[in-house]
Amino acid sequence: MKMLICGDVVGKSGRQVIEENLPEIRRRLALDFVVVNGENAAHGFGITDKMCAAFYAAGADVITTGNHVWDQREIMNYIDSDPKLLRPMNYPDGTPGAGTGIFKTADGRKVMVIHPMGRLFMDPLDDPFAAVDEALQNHRLGQSVDAIIVDFHAEATSEKQGMGHFLDGRVSMVVGTHTHVPTADAQIFPGGTAYQTDIGMTGDYDSVIGMQKKVSISRFTTKLPQGRLEPANGEATLCAVYVETDDATGLAKHIGALRLGGRLKEEWPV
Repeated sequence: MKMLICGDVVGKSGRQVIEENLPEIRRRLALDFVVVNGENAAHGFGITDKMCAAFYAAGADVITTGNHVWDQREIMNYIDSDPKLLRPMNYPDGTPGAGTGIFKTADGRKVMVIHPMGRLFMDPLDDPFAAVDEALQNHRLGQSVDAIIVDFHAEATSEKQGMGHFLDGRVSMVVGTHTHVPTADAQIFPGGTAYQTDIGMTGDYDSVIGMQKKVSISRFTTKLPQGRLEPANGEATLCAVYVETDDATGLAKHIGALRLGGRLKEEWPV
């Protein structure tokens, strides 16, 4: 199976590069399944139902989020009606929406998407390791599902690497989101799980993690009240990870980066 995971979409320029390029990327790579992390799509903070519809129309099968999932308040009334929009799974019981789901490809194969959020330097949610373990109790890779994708939305590289090794051999891939900077450690672990610490953002890299530079820098250099952070709206780079799995086992055979447009060097998976 051929799958693509797109990193955190930031603002209008991030949305545009997804909407304009994802259909052709899906065709060119003959993708079976696409996940887009959209938690910063709405002016850098959260996502709306209309943005979800635009991503689905462009070719996304599932949308993940993160710590900004509730920033657009109307999403609380929408998320229960859209099983393809996931919030972090380790929010407390009773939180709207779901953090995991099983979805079918066009040819009927089953893909499980699991979306935990880290706790180091993040909100003190429930244990993400225990939450993922519980989600996997009734599902086995290569048996009940054909692939398992884990989007681990976390700040600390150590926590992300820990999750990758914790799940090695049990899921198809563990990929990190949230820090908005692509890491160069794409690899397949000994047990067959594809891993990358952070996919990077889909947004304007002439910025401070997707936000305009002036206010961002002022926050570091002064202690005076600052204006609201605004997304940088120059040409965006689409950052994604491509993973191909073995049809029999669901484990990874190949992982590679995809970067398109904007300031970063273009790269396609070999």
